Amino acid sequence: MLKTKDTYDAVIIGAGIGGLVCGCYLARAGMKVLVAEQHYKPGGYCTSFKRKGFTFDAAADSFGAYRKEGITRKVFEDLGIDTKLHIIRFDPPSIILTPDYRIPFWNDIEHTIREFQAAFPEETSNITKFFYFLLAPDSVSISKIRTWTFKNLLDSYFTNDRLKAVLTFPLLAMAGLPPSLMSAFMGAKFFSEFFLDGGYYPVGGMQVVADALAERFKEFGGELRLSSHVEKIGIRDNAAAGIYTENDGFIPSRYIVSNCDAKQTFLKLLGREQVERAFLGEIKNMTPSISSFIVYLGMDKEFKPPQPPGSAIFFSRHYDLDKAYRSAQENDLEGYDGHTFRVSHDKSTVYAIIPAAFKNKMFWNNNKSRFMESLIEKIEHFTIPSISEHIVYREAATPYTLYRYTLNYKGASYGWASTPSQLAAPGLRKPPSIQRLYLTGHWTALGVGISGVIYVSHDISKLILKKEKVLL
Repeated sequence: MLKTKDTYDAVIIGAGIGGLVCGCYLARAGMKVLVAEQHYKPGGYCTSFKRKGFTFDAAADSFGAYRKEGITRKVFEDLGIDTKLHIIRFDPPSIILTPDYRIPFWNDIEHTIREFQAAFPEETSNITKFFYFLLAPDSVSISKIRTWTFKNLLDSYFTNDRLKAVLTFPLLAMAGLPPSLMSAFMGAKFFSEFFLDGGYYPVGGMQVVADALAERFKEFGGELRLSSHVEKIGIRDNAAAGIYTENDGFIPSRYIVSNCDAKQTFLKLLGREQVERAFLGEIKNMTPSISSFIVYLGMDKEFKPPQPPGSAIFFSRHYDLDKAYRSAQENDLEGYDGHTFRVSHDKSTVYAIIPAAFKNKMFWNNNKSRFMESLIEKIEHFTIPSISEHIVYREAATPYTLYRYTLNYKGASYGWASTPSQLAAPGLRKPPSIQRLYLTGHWTALGVGISGVIYVSHDISKLILKKEKVLL
């Protein structure tokens, strides 16, 4: 492998979890690797910040797939950061609340199944079959559902419409899609890796995961440059040749891995002239996932929430998820009529979130306070009575905030929307016309959430190292 003072073996654009995981594997294998990040701290959506003595998670507030054979645990152990983190797991990790039901997802799958069977006794046997399919789907079934929506999958198991709505409101709250639009494959992944194997949290905040990966990357010999905005990907003879940054000019590299927004990668960093016309048309027509509006609350020491600290609470007043989806697209708080929140394990903070459309900076400057107060009022009215009496600090992040800190297109929460037509879209992981250029992270349409990003990044590092004839 080429190693000179001025040339890198690989440059990774973006120090989100995907970029850091990929960088760690490449650096550990002996490659000379640079990670360039436009923000002043690593982590992307997995960052934390402090205000008035409170620590808040900026966007991601827990992770999944940390069971013994889960991809998150495999990679953390593989890279040796598991010993640097104190990871706790909440039980139950999630609770669904409606006017008619309170159904927890427990860490014990049998306990969870019994909760759903008690609420919907007429669907007892189907509930068992459905949950065990999610835990261990066979290859034939996976192949069968690749073109299905999550509604198609639910309809193949259940007849009770309320049960189907209860099962899928958390997916709407997180990924911003109703079951009629969400890919069955991705919906099943959400369930198995977030609800059935979720609720894991690093003490100290999500930032400690990003910091541990960044530190490990540097221990492997990698170089991390923060506040380093990449302006262009250099191409020579139809192959990636390096990057141009705001501060350092041209930096040559044999491989480029983009861990940032795919639209930005293809339309801005590469430029339309470098992308095949047909592929460019596909990118332009793809739809990003919806963004989020997040409220951060610092609480006084007398705060005693009725819900268990650490559990994600998914509340909805009704069961019409298509209507709720349309309302979220229009930023209609009344029509959406639901919210999701988590009280921190030490009860010092509350993190509340709803899906929200991007709009523009002026819209959010004019409406941020109204959205924040309305969401607090709904939480107080429906889920945490008297919460306002205990708030000592309040702040919010809008979709524009998420865009500004990550440059994700329209502040998208999960890269591309997880629809069947966009599932594993060809060319997003390895663009067909440009050699030695790869994409990783949730914009590859192959994985969502932290565990999905980790999976894709691990896989991309394997592809590169296979080319270099290095064993992972």
